[in-house]
Amino acid sequence: MGRQFFVGGNFKMNGNIKTIREIVHNINEAKLDPNVEVVIAPPSLYLLLAREHLRKGIEVASQNVFDKPNGAFTGEISVDQLKESGITWTLVGHSERRVILQEDDAFVASKTKAALDGGLGVILCCGESLEQREAGKTIEVVTTQLKAVADVVKDWSKVVVAYEPIWAIGTGKVATTAQAQEVHAAIRDWLKKEVSSEAADATRILYGGSVTEKNSSDLAKQPDIDGFLVGGASLKPAFVEIINAKL
Repeated sequence: MGRQFFVGGNFKMNGNIKTIREIVHNINEAKLDPNVEVVIAPPSLYLLLAREHLRKGIEVASQNVFDKPNGAFTGEISVDQLKESGITWTLVGHSERRVILQEDDAFVASKTKAALDGGLGVILCCGESLEQREAGKTIEVVTTQLKAVADVVKDWSKVVVAYEPIWAIGTGKVATTAQAQEVHAAIRDWLKKEVSSEAADATRILYGGSVTEKNSSDLAKQPDIDGFLVGGASLKPAFVEIINAKL
């Protein structure tokens, strides 16, 4: 059984009630490839709005989750709160949180474990900076980020890995298909060695970093690219074309 193609839309801190409704309406009305798993991640304020109006079969993810079940953690959101609200996925470890909010590998791993233990699916982000790529450290950086999770998580069946080179996020720069495939293949090889052959075969590895309707079909043809985590383009009608990249 092949890996099901997966497309996630990360809205980041964008949108309002009107635009979120419009995006959801557009997705609901579109003819989408039935073989693709689709998940959107609006800002937390609009999670319930999106869940309430999205058609069945399309899931909603939070952009963040905390690693404790409840308590005095101002501004955070728990696994149980998400689950009760019908939110089935969460993003973890996005580079913007790692860089801007200084979330380290151990904290990302702890949040991943909490989400998985609580029954959420996790879109686990990893990626390198331009300096790290130019220093030839891409694979080292990415596998170090993943190893922190592998140290505390043994079952990867509900993990989707998203490789997002930091230098390509929102910059318009895109890793070439060969560059992206090379890193995806290295991640799969690492999964085989450090987690299990089963995890290597089954885990979806997404590419993220200035994905558009123009480059998505070429990227989708690569053997180890199992989908996309889309940023800015997920706010536009062209998101539908990206979901349908394999058609």
